Amino acid sequence: MKWGSPEITAWLLLLIPAWWLVLTLERRKGNSLKQLVDSSVLPVLAPECSTRNIRRRTILWLVAFSIALSALARPQWGFYWEEARRRGLDIMIVLDTSRSMLAQDMKPNRLQQAKWGIRDLVRKLRGDRIGLVAFAGSSFLQCPLTMDYAAFLMTLDDVQFGTIAKGGSAIEQALRTAMAGFEERTDADRVIVLITDGEDHEGNPLTLLDDLKRNDIRIYALGIGTLEGELLPPVNGTAGGFFKDRHGNVVKSALREDTLQRLALETGGMYIRSTPGDIGIDRIYSQGIATLRRDEHESRMSRRHEERFAWFLGAALCLLILECALSRGIRAAREESA
Repeated sequence: MKWGSPEITAWLLLLIPAWWLVLTLERRKGNSLKQLVDSSVLPVLAPECSTRNIRRRTILWLVAFSIALSALARPQWGFYWEEARRRGLDIMIVLDTSRSMLAQDMKPNRLQQAKWGIRDLVRKLRGDRIGLVAFAGSSFLQCPLTMDYAAFLMTLDDVQFGTIAKGGSAIEQALRTAMAGFEERTDADRVIVLITDGEDHEGNPLTLLDDLKRNDIRIYALGIGTLEGELLPPVNGTAGGFFKDRHGNVVKSALREDTLQRLALETGGMYIRSTPGDIGIDRIYSQGIATLRRDEHESRMSRRHEERFAWFLGAALCLLILECALSRGIRAAREESA
């Protein structure tokens, strides 16, 4: 036997002190009655108050209550086979890991805020497949499309600045990598969640618009950073100063929205500008991803355990009926003797 709601079984341990308390009070009540009336006369004068009848009814109530409480834990035994169908989207996360994502206008930095936002998104998914592309000056498919969310999150944890050795920011190449990560065409909508500050040093992502539309891929862009921008921390986290370019000038990174807005608008997606305290991933999911068309990814046979809680409830009900009949029998016997 197994339990469908095992967290309830911990509460069943409370039955032990409950039984002890009720039986102790019942015994004290019986001792008090014996002090008032001789035990040999009590069954004749008040059959319903005799020690034996009180104990019998008390035990019936306790057993019925214990069985009913056990039913809440959903006891199960036996099983049957059922065809399980999963319906969902294909979602590819494209995450910017370039140096500009270390800017601290989003605390502790843009990259960490983005990773927290992705975690929030994963918690909302039910049957959707999700993959991860990390990019800087080049891009790499870190995690293929999967419904193993735990494995995806482990891969996400490993992503950091330096994951992509080549510096810079190449959004076009990252989108090409994400498009190649999708499998054969299905009836479900395909989604790319692009999380970046919009800085792009190579190529032109807008040249991909025709390919994105032809393959029914929507871009949901999350612009992370501030329009005012922020100076970048020094190399290797050394104390003091800021990161400088080859000419000795400090580098300031600001959010660039134009390209992100066009990619989202022309593919039927959405653009959200993140703000401190609101990364924007909740709005992307609730106002966009949650409304899209799902498709059946796979169909397989799964084993389902038989629910047996109804038997427990039936047994508890029978005991209560027995207790009620016992009480009526005692009253009827008292009326006949009277």
